[in-house]
Amino acid sequence: MQNKNSKDRLYEDIGLLLLLLMLSITAVLMMLSQNIVVNIIYLIITMGILIVTYFMGIIPSLLANMVFIAFQTVVMLYEYFGLNHEIQWSLLFWLIMPLLISLTMYLSTRSQIALQKANSDLHAALVERGAFDQQTNLRTMVAYVEDAGVFIETSRRFEIPVSTLIIKIRYFNDLRRMMSDRQLQLLLQIASEVIKSSTRDNDITYILENEDPTWAILLYTNATGGRIAGQRAKDAFEKRIKESSELVNLAISMVVGVSEWNAEEMSNPYDLMNDGIKETQYDV
Repeated sequence: MQNKNSKDRLYEDIGLLLLLLMLSITAVLMMLSQNIVVNIIYLIITMGILIVTYFMGIIPSLLANMVFIAFQTVVMLYEYFGLNHEIQWSLLFWLIMPLLISLTMYLSTRSQIALQKANSDLHAALVERGAFDQQTNLRTMVAYVEDAGVFIETSRRFEIPVSTLIIKIRYFNDLRRMMSDRQLQLLLQIASEVIKSSTRDNDITYILENEDPTWAILLYTNATGGRIAGQRAKDAFEKRIKESSELVNLAISMVVGVSEWNAEEMSNPYDLMNDGIKETQYDV
């Protein structure tokens, strides 16, 4: 896999260098041809072909280039036989340069396009498995239970403390009756963004429930470290609410419950999660 990635990166670098070279050669030939109107028209057409290359792939790009070559050929034949004009040899580079530019662009971007497709397929797979929430772009309870098992096993092997934060909106059911759909959507978005941005790179954020919004974070830390992270999220959330003109007049706050994995009292990820949910009741 590493060799394949290195090979793909090499192709990208070579393609990018060739693309820059082709563009430079085209710019020089445009100046030498001294036909501004035709050059501008053909350049616009070439840009359109490059857009086709990037978004649709190499086959539509080749077809578009063939059409462009046929169009130029018809124009030249009409000028020569129909208008008795001499063939403008200085413009013949447009027959080949758009094709070369398209090929080099495809070479330099194909790995990126393949990566985008792979990410899209992965996203679809996660949604299909119920492990990814489309509304908040966070993992769901399905993923939480699976990942918590990994965290717990790591804790057992290497004696690393593991904690979970359970985060809810205080008096959410009462707030929901006073808020519009737009305000509820904005609240959910702000809370998800704040919780995700308040964590470290190796901490994972989840949305466990949407009806009574409940978030969770898995952390490699003890309960004390978890409370610090929880307070950091609450402070950031309070700041964002005050900055929102649509929510600032509502009494919105977070409640956070912290639970540390205890192998003697807990047996599975659900015990860790439920203990964290229980702890939210004592957050004042």
